Amino acid sequence: MTTTDGRVRHDPDGLNSAGAAIELANAYYTPLRSFFTRSHAPVPQIDVDSFRLVVDGMVATPLSLPFGQLRQLAHRTVASTLLCAGLRRDELLRLGPLPGELPWGPEAASNAQWTGVPLADVLALAGLSPDATHIHFVGLDDVERRGERFGFGGSITAAKALQSDVILAFEMSGTPLPPEHGFPVRAIVPGWIGARSVKWLGRITAASEPSQNYFQTSAYRVQRITDPAHPGDVTAGVPLAEITINAVILDPAPDQRVVAGPRTLRGWAIGRDGAAITGVDCSIDDGATWQPATLEAERDRWTWTRWHADVELPAGSHTLVVRAHDTSGVAQPAQTHEVWNVKGYLNNAWHRVRVVAST
Repeated sequence: MTTTDGRVRHDPDGLNSAGAAIELANAYYTPLRSFFTRSHAPVPQIDVDSFRLVVDGMVATPLSLPFGQLRQLAHRTVASTLLCAGLRRDELLRLGPLPGELPWGPEAASNAQWTGVPLADVLALAGLSPDATHIHFVGLDDVERRGERFGFGGSITAAKALQSDVILAFEMSGTPLPPEHGFPVRAIVPGWIGARSVKWLGRITAASEPSQNYFQTSAYRVQRITDPAHPGDVTAGVPLAEITINAVILDPAPDQRVVAGPRTLRGWAIGRDGAAITGVDCSIDDGATWQPATLEAERDRWTWTRWHADVELPAGSHTLVVRAHDTSGVAQPAQTHEVWNVKGYLNNAWHRVRVVAST
């Protein structure tokens, strides 16, 4: 539902909310007031003076870093777009119910500059073992699942963790990290799904196996076939990692009534795991004909590419469609049934928006 402050809220407490999708079309960096939030428990209250970031597991020297000591390490600023795994799930819901899953639309994506310490530097300080192949993250929030309480967590590969753009962020677009976005420190894993950029980060563990946290083993996984005995179970699926190529129409909005005649379509596209967008195609007739969009120049490796296209809309109903191409060469699926999965993750089918043009 959309509330009086203009945010789309998917729970009564506003833990899962975002600015209206059309707001994302107006700026390369998303204003904090519009940046989406995705949380599985209330925002924890953390005393920064007693905070310690624990680094343990397959390291020579386990660490317990106060926030002040962490901030004294060399900083790096990285521009990165975060995508919720449930982005555009509302389209998959038209194919059938997805029990317990939030009906996110295209609003579950936002772009920011993040400043923090490269994760590789912290792992080097601890003496990462060459035999470690996975880096686990655990947050300081308090989640309850299956009668147990624990922090939200997950893992990334050690190879990804050692990339210089993976950081432990404490600033967001030039301001201290707000509580709802992970204060005092969160992981930022560019090019990977937002669930791996763990907020309120309290522990980093080097290991030889992926995390066994519930959200790694039982939640953020793509499974194409439903288990009839356990309809929501995705433990047999594949854990989410890199984002997929995607493109979205932000303006006009779905079911919007517009004036017939010249119209500018606007939106964003993003490549697979940092691949550069090479083109965006738009259609006003559900893909029967296409025209190229103009790509806007402002872009960093790990961010969306904004685009616009000038079209002529005759009076009547239209299905607008967008698709993108990137340097990886992987194409977007044309239809949502091609990407359906048990939890409705990673919908990157061609984005369709129906509008009515009148004189």
